[in-house]
Amino acid sequence: QVQLVESGGGSVQAGGSVRLSCTASGFTYSKACMGWFRQTPGKEREGVATINNDGETRYMQSVKGRFTISQDSTESTLYLQMNSLRPEDTAMYYCAASYFSGGTCYTARLTVADFAYWGQGTQVTVSL
Repeated sequence: QVQLVESGGGSVQAGGSVRLSCTASGFTYSKACMGWFRQTPGKEREGVATINNDGETRYMQSVKGRFTISQDSTESTLYLQMNSLRPEDTAMYYCAASYFSGGTCYTARLTVADFAYWGQGTQVTVSL
């Protein structure tokens, strides 16, 4: 079955950096679109960054220039490098996969509904 396991979260001061990783298994990674989403208590989950099988990326406006999504398809691993962190980046971060057997994902919107598979999440806390 599909499994997504995040790691790398933690506590950091504002202005610092954190790198999240997501190890995927149970599907053909090279045919999937992948994404990072985040959620804070009482708010809806929101798309942070996505990447498709061609390496095309999308970012939410507030993280452009600070966050970088990347992947190592040979290792079925997704990354999110987060720099210049702000307190408002504090959230639970989730790895997500959009994959369907027999096809290839080409479009990776910053939309929760586009992603069927989710990890358990990793907490990132940014303090002043």
